[in-house]
Amino acid sequence: MTDPLIDDVQALLDKEKGDERILKQIFRACENNEVISNYERNYVRNLAEKYLGRSPPVEEKPVIPDVVFPNTPTKQKTETVQITYPQTVKLKSKNTKMLLGIGGVIFAIMIIIGVSLSGVSYVEFDDSQIPMDSSSTLSIKTDLSAYQKGDIISISGTSTESGKLNISIENQDGQLVWSEQISVKSDGRFSTLAIAGGFGWDKSGTFTIKVENSLETKSETFSFRA
Repeated sequence: MTDPLIDDVQALLDKEKGDERILKQIFRACENNEVISNYERNYVRNLAEKYLGRSPPVEEKPVIPDVVFPNTPTKQKTETVQITYPQTVKLKSKNTKMLLGIGGVIFAIMIIIGVSLSGVSYVEFDDSQIPMDSSSTLSIKTDLSAYQKGDIISISGTSTESGKLNISIENQDGQLVWSEQISVKSDGRFSTLAIAGGFGWDKSGTFTIKVENSLETKSETFSFRA
């Protein structure tokens, strides 16, 4: 199915409005049914409202449950510990009784128990899922430290909190030039793309990218050359 956005992009190209390189890139993405980011859609929508007389859409305010999401995994972990611990004690008491007659079997059972326990510990404390700073719930990075006009900025990171994240970019004057709300994946990771161009990208300088969940905000900087 062709994205209806392609009609507005074609009209803007015909009228020579907006950044031709960005519009052509969006046009090709529409033709090939590729993923188009929220920033690209907003860029075309703003130009269409200004030059094509399109009516602005009614924005829906997302509802982000701040209490339900953090509490759910905590309860699950507590229940897991309460179930696992009694099972371990039972296995140890059975192994103690078996010492009277079957010594070899006991060693085999102890090895199995040790492997299973080490597996549980690995899942609970996997370094790839938890930041080095135990007090932090967020991390964010870009694929490069410097960009120029028209570049694609790849943004990624991790969050120990599930649900939605707000990501934004500000220029050297503190002006908001890009923002998007994305969901955290089941493995705690998130990623998105942004185009270094459009409103607020007319001057070179140090830009700041921020990400925030229900608990904290993290930021990083990168250099931009107009």
